[in-house]
Amino acid sequence: MDKMSALRRAKTWEISESEDEIEVENKPTPELKCHEKETTIPSITVGTNDDKSPQSPPAAKNKSRKTSTLPPPPQTSAGPGGTPSPTRKRRSKEEMELDMQKAQERKEARERAKAAKAQEKEEKKVEQQRRREAAQRIKTLRPENCLKCLTVGIDPALLQQEGSDILLGTLSSFEWKFLIESQRLSHSITWSRQLPEDGDKIVEEEQVLLVIGWSDFLDLVPAVNLLNKGGDGTGRNSFLSPLLEFLNRDAKKVVTILVTYSPLEHTGDSYKETLASDLGMDQLEIEEVLVHLQLYKNVSLVFLDGWQGVTNQVAAVTKALSKRPYKLQTEQSELPFCVDGSWASGARVERDGSGLEQVWALQLQQLNRVSPVVAATVTAAYQSPQLLLQAYQKLESEEERKVLLAGLLIKTGGKERRIGPEISSRVYRCFTSQNPQLVLD
Repeated sequence: MDKMSALRRAKTWEISESEDEIEVENKPTPELKCHEKETTIPSITVGTNDDKSPQSPPAAKNKSRKTSTLPPPPQTSAGPGGTPSPTRKRRSKEEMELDMQKAQERKEARERAKAAKAQEKEEKKVEQQRRREAAQRIKTLRPENCLKCLTVGIDPALLQQEGSDILLGTLSSFEWKFLIESQRLSHSITWSRQLPEDGDKIVEEEQVLLVIGWSDFLDLVPAVNLLNKGGDGTGRNSFLSPLLEFLNRDAKKVVTILVTYSPLEHTGDSYKETLASDLGMDQLEIEEVLVHLQLYKNVSLVFLDGWQGVTNQVAAVTKALSKRPYKLQTEQSELPFCVDGSWASGARVERDGSGLEQVWALQLQQLNRVSPVVAATVTAAYQSPQLLLQAYQKLESEEERKVLLAGLLIKTGGKERRIGPEISSRVYRCFTSQNPQLVLD
């Protein structure tokens, strides 16, 4: 019993004596975790009864001595998650201002890029709208659409003539718009156009057809002849005076006189011979009348066999007027939706002269049996027509000029051949002959 009591007192004393050291030893620190070693408390040997004072184990004393000599752990500030935060270097005022300036520059750059992108998007939108409007405008100028905007004006006096119903029936079958109303020039046919792009504005076309009979034309010629010689022939004919007044009010009008029922189909003679026999005028005087009307009054004459011919003439003029806006648009400027490609009129010549050599080659290819390979061989030897003509002039005889190009080599498919005297002679005659009626072949 005494031995067991002494053993319990020794354990209690040993544990209480090293309690602080064990707590220090078990306190977790980042530096000590890697050095901790598992130690075992050695068994305590109980001595005799005379040994009253308990002895602490040597290992516990050594461990206590070793633990008490370790340096204290460094003091670090823990972050929100319990992990230590790194030490931050305090920035200077200049560094803070520099960072703010860089941030401001980045912001301005983003704003400029955003503005540029918005502007590019707006320009693209405007360009697309412009292209759509141009395409729509071109579409409205097509002949099939322009026909819907044309109106044929017919003077009521023409409906009193026999056969005029042919004209009205034809216009109705084509579904063309026509209007029967009094015209400024009696017995005339005019055209007006509606402009949808200009608020449906109505404009008059320049073409005017004046329909008269053969007897009226026989009265017109002497009056014009008298006027041409310096006299006053307006009182002798009922058509000449209104015609001249009409042309004086609007000089841009183009009048064509349609003479219906010409007896030429029945006699087989020319209208000049018929006029000379009916009017007692020679052909020279008739020529002077026609030239005076065409050159000084911009009036032309067309002889027709009845109202079928008048109807055909009206239809031809109507179709020509329907094609005019589209032709004017394509001639004035290039269509915006057309891409650059091969030019329909031939080779394109730029301001710097590029393309002239291609024109020279195409000019040679117009001759019979002159292939593109032959033309390329000639243009390689003589880069322009002027150089070829100068080469002809340097030769003394005609025979030498004819065979100048005969010896040029043509390379086709790995084979070589010469142009030959036939093509050489034809090219020479084409560029040096003064006879416009010369047959080259």
